[in-house]
Order: sequence, then structure tokens, then C-alpha cells
Amino acid sequence: MIRKLSALLLVAVACLLLVSAGIEDPARAADEVSSSIRTETPAEAAESASAETQPEDVDCCLLLDGVPVSKDTCRTTVGDTTYVALGAMAKQFDPDANVTWNAETQTVTVTTETLSLTATVGELYLVANGRYLYMEDGVQLTDGRAMVSLDAVSKAFGAANGWDAEAGAFTVTGGSGAIVSGNDYYDENTLFWLSRVIYAESGNQPLKGKIGVGNVVLNRVASDRFPNTIQGVLSQKNQFTTYRGGKLAGRTPNAQSVVAAKLAMDGAVVREVAGALYFDGAPNSWAARHRPLLAVIGGHRFYG
Repeated sequence: MIRKLSALLLVAVACLLLVSAGIEDPARAADEVSSSIRTETPAEAAESASAETQPEDVDCCLLLDGVPVSKDTCRTTVGDTTYVALGAMAKQFDPDANVTWNAETQTVTVTTETLSLTATVGELYLVANGRYLYMEDGVQLTDGRAMVSLDAVSKAFGAANGWDAEAGAFTVTGGSGAIVSGNDYYDENTLFWLSRVIYAESGNQPLKGKIGVGNVVLNRVASDRFPNTIQGVLSQKNQFTTYRGGKLAGRTPNAQSVVAAKLAMDGAVVREVAGALYFDGAPNSWAARHRPLLAVIGGHRFYG
């Protein structure tokens, strides 16, 4: 409407200018001017209005495949991690996703044709198709909504995250719709040894302590200062005494040690001990005398 009024005003001004200029047929000239001014169709006008004003029910700082997500996702920051409401974000990825809440166990379950996902308030991870995805601050309950890290839920849906500095927005690029299953992802041999050494060395420690031990073993495998296999690392002289005599292979790890091993294999890193290559439970060890202390978790000290 505003643009149409502007066009009519321009025609009127043109008429006055033509009269003052001595044009013999100003009406005809004005018609020619008017015909050169293209007015928008109602559909075009509606599209322009939509582009000029952002709806109040979307979050323009979180884009999924270039489109702002619903504000129902309740994007927030926990520590320095972006969190979203799991159920609402799942619906953004797949509008047909089935989302249920078990109040007794405080667990959210999300089911699609290709994904089975659960997240329990207070746990440090969510489980997607048998994969264990770590969140340093865990699953949180805020205003009745189960909140999870954007990284974890995106990974569960096979999507990738990024940051668009120009738009000032977090970006999520949809992928396969579901993460590769744990049966296909976790190497059996790695899981066998890692879960057992975690259990043998830290079976009575909190989950972060167990993950920390897994981090140390995998850090050594990745370092050129140590053997490049888990068994090679575990069998080194004067390192993991629990491996001696074949005793480690005969152990049966508890459930949380298996979870910790899967978390570590899926990229979980306990921030306080990132890069750690040693741990001990005694203050007079070689590492205590020669390596920098990074953190203490439960009954273990971790060193760089």
C-alpha cells in the first residue's frame, strides 16, 4: 500500500512538472510516466513485508539449513556451550519425530524412522542409536524442558554445526538424519581393552574419572612417544600393572566402565585433563615428580 501511494504521488509530481514545462498534453505524458512505474502484485508485496520483518516466533541466531529455528528450541548458553530443548530441536530436524517424556525417570525419548535417542536428566551424555555422546555439563532440566548441547543433538541427527560470523548466527547443516549405529562404529578390540583397563584402574571412580583414564590411554596411542595400539600401550613395562599376566583380559568391566570407554571412543574429553598422558593414585609416583599436574578427579591425579 505504501509503495502504491508513493507511485501515485510520483505521477502527480510529474504532471505538475510537465505543466510548468509547457507540455501540450500533460495527461498523455503523465500516462506514459505512470506506465513506466511497475507496482507490486499482492503476492510480491506480502513477500516483501515478510522479508522486511522477522517473525517473533523464530530464533534468527540459530539456523538449520539456512532457516531460523523456532524459539521453542529455547537456545541458551551453559558455561560456554550452546544448549537447546531436546524435544523441540528434534522436531526441527524431523517434524515427524515422536517425542515422549518419562517423568519418573526424567528421560526424553526421541524416535524417527532411522534414529532412537534417549537423554536422562543428570547424565553426562545422550544415547543415539547405541552411540554415547558426551556433554560436559550433562542433560539439564530447565522450566520443565530437558536441555542438551546443540553439538550432541546435531551429531545424533547426523548434522554438522558451524558459526556464520557475518550473520552472527549458529548454523546447523542437516545430514543423514541419523548417526551411524554403535554396532557399526565402535571397534570391538578397542572397546574390549579400553573398557577393561578403565574398570581395572578406575572402576570405583566417578564417570569423569573413568573417562579421564580412557583419555590417557587414547592420548598415548595418538602420541609418537608411545606405542600406536592400545595393547602396546597397556603392555609397556612399568606402566599398567593391571595388564600383567593376562589378568586384564579376564576381567568383566562394569556397565559404567563400558559407557566410559564408548564415550572416550566417541570423542569425549574431560576438559580438566585434556592432553593428559599420565595418572596415578599416589603422590610419590614418577609422574608426580616429573610431570605437571593438570587436575584431580576422585582418587586420581592426572598429569600432562
